[in-house]
Amino acid sequence: MDIYNTIVRFFQDGGIFMYPIVVVLAFGLAIAIERYIYLSLFRIRNQSAWNRVMPLLQAGRLSEVQGIVQESRSAISAILRSGLSRAATARDREAIELAMEESMLEVVPRLEKRTHYLATLANIATLLGLLGTIIGLIQAFTSISAASAAEKADLLSASISIAMNTTAFGLIVGIPLLLLHAMLQSKTNQVIGSLEMAAVKMLNKLDPGAAAAEPHEAAA
Repeated sequence: MDIYNTIVRFFQDGGIFMYPIVVVLAFGLAIAIERYIYLSLFRIRNQSAWNRVMPLLQAGRLSEVQGIVQESRSAISAILRSGLSRAATARDREAIELAMEESMLEVVPRLEKRTHYLATLANIATLLGLLGTIIGLIQAFTSISAASAAEKADLLSASISIAMNTTAFGLIVGIPLLLLHAMLQSKTNQVIGSLEMAAVKMLNKLDPGAAAAEPHEAAA
């Protein structure tokens, strides 16, 4: 109960700028949760499709691979489907690679969508905290100007302590949002890397004489 009262008093003492920081926190958490769920489900769907395609691809059974990617609605199936479709009309490695890269360009923006907002919201929370502190200090110095000399030191000390609450809260919100941004960015890069590796493995199967070494495994 004491902890609850301390938190409530801390929030109340921070002034009006504590409320927009809470709004920023709510938006940031909503984005982080939505992105984490989306990326997790995206990876699961692609892993499932790749587990079906990989053995057939290693066996060179491209017609069966074609059937699977036509049925699947996963992103990795769309990329492989583009490569197979282009391979049916052009055996040139560069043309097949460009077709899969074009499909990748449609997928990547969906993966990166809204993640960059977390870094922006973290900066906004920190700046709102600083602004709240500055406004609080201005009000503090204004209020003590009419106080007696004996009261000024105590009033100033109390006012500064209260004004600093907004900076502290801004940092309390901003730092976790930056960490969430870094975590989601890393997760996004891993997913993109797995898609690129799957595309390379497909490309090397369609062009057996390619000079590039085929990766050992891909985890879409």
